[in-house]
Amino acid sequence: MSNTPAAPGDGTPIAATPLTRAVLEIDDYASGLGWDQPARLFALVDTERLRSQEPALSEQLGLEDGSETGALTPVEQDEIPAGAPLDEFLATIAWPDVVAGCALAVERLMLPPSAEASMPRDLDDEALAAWVAQHPERQEVRLTVGVLRDGTRESAIRLREKDSAREVLTGSELVPGLAEALRATFEE
Repeated sequence: MSNTPAAPGDGTPIAATPLTRAVLEIDDYASGLGWDQPARLFALVDTERLRSQEPALSEQLGLEDGSETGALTPVEQDEIPAGAPLDEFLATIAWPDVVAGCALAVERLMLPPSAEASMPRDLDDEALAAWVAQHPERQEVRLTVGVLRDGTRESAIRLREKDSAREVLTGSELVPGLAEALRATFEE
């Protein structure tokens, strides 16, 4: 887990891999939309392949020639149906071969590990969600998780109370359950 520093002068985070850059680009996009947004699903496509196979779309997306080899372009998908459980919705997705990976940005409430000791054990999902929503240590977060077909994963977590690109935490194992659900969308 790391705090990702901003690049000098432009506020864009520096990132080591194309997947990390794509996840941070999506986090930045979601941040620009504000909080209390629905979950957003993105296909991740190889930028070079997109430019060569879909020049009109590439131009519309503002993809310039000469971007780095291996770069990924996030392409937002249709809206996730309201009220659909996320795990059930993800289980219905099948990606075409042109899609190198996918990513999801979703807002959730999280508790610090210290709150786990006081968590009631006999609650169903709905009651547990209500308990978390009332907990005094809850944090509103935006989770942005991306995975590639080969299983490579990356996550970014932005706390609402520290809503700054400089405060975004990144790491490949921050949201393992969601990363696994996204990886499963590539299984045949």
